[in-house]
Amino acid sequence: MRAVVFDEFGASPEVRTVPDPDVPPDGVVVEVEATGLCRSDWHTWQGHESEVTLPHVAGHELAGRLVEVGSRVRGWHPGQRVTVPFVCACGTCHQCATGNQQVCAHQFQPGVTHWGSFAERLAVRRAETNLVALPDELTSTSAAALGCRFATAFRAVLRQGEVRAGQWVAVHGCGGAGLSAVVIAVAAGARVVAVDLSEQALRLASELGAEHTVDGRGSHDTAERVRELTGGGAHVSLDCVGHPDSCVTSVSVLRTHGTHVQLGLMPPQQGPAPVPMHLVIARELRLLGSHGLQAHEYPKMMRLLTGSRIDLDRLVGRRIGLDDVPRELAAMNKPSSRQAGITVAELG
Repeated sequence: MRAVVFDEFGASPEVRTVPDPDVPPDGVVVEVEATGLCRSDWHTWQGHESEVTLPHVAGHELAGRLVEVGSRVRGWHPGQRVTVPFVCACGTCHQCATGNQQVCAHQFQPGVTHWGSFAERLAVRRAETNLVALPDELTSTSAAALGCRFATAFRAVLRQGEVRAGQWVAVHGCGGAGLSAVVIAVAAGARVVAVDLSEQALRLASELGAEHTVDGRGSHDTAERVRELTGGGAHVSLDCVGHPDSCVTSVSVLRTHGTHVQLGLMPPQQGPAPVPMHLVIARELRLLGSHGLQAHEYPKMMRLLTGSRIDLDRLVGRRIGLDDVPRELAAMNKPSSRQAGITVAELG
């Protein structure tokens, strides 16, 4: 098969021919039809994930068809269209037993702990725990856009943030996760303020339903501007960037008893975020993390898509091919050059 491989962290990835994956007895082999390119993939390429073994193939937002099914797998057969959470679970640990597969004690992550979806084929272990069937009406490109960004935003907004109709929600960073958070919060009946450094990203956030947008590059104080627009602060604020500055701003915009949800990755290499704990105490704030979405929650997410008529295609910014992936990863070295929306590589 063809795959995007890197041999050293930060070195230029190459598209090359590598052996097809073997089918695990408890797993499957998926023929990848589409895969998203995510900031998490950039972190993996840069060596910010300790579980990566070189040489490596990144990629974790995928949709495709089953081409091989392991001998111990029941209920799945070749030809079915599927996706998987970016956190794949063991199915047997305490966290899995309590429904919290997104923080499974023995999790594996395609594109991090194992070779990922920047390839024509991908092996997935523990198939019965992790496979999610895709409805016929959902294209592979749209399903790849669900990926970690929409799924993570779904849990961050509706489960961790417990967003309700009429609340103010501040979304910091309008990349794939942030734009997903915007449309999910709007679908829940919330009022959204979107914050970003890119005019193009803010324009798209506005088109997707954000009531206000704030340019974080301005000379005004971003947190004070958001608090002004929301009449005293957001009920829920989400850091979709994963940077010390955006984390601090997200906490600072909250009103009393507000909730901050951290879904943007915070690699230790960036240094710790100087969280304003005096505000946490004075306003009795809640600070929560959000890490992916369990496979058993995907049907509920699918129902949200159909019930609210969210158009995933509007979240897709660019469609590229597998050969374009190395260039797109390299472009992430300059965040200012990023395109609005989710980039998806189409293979099928």
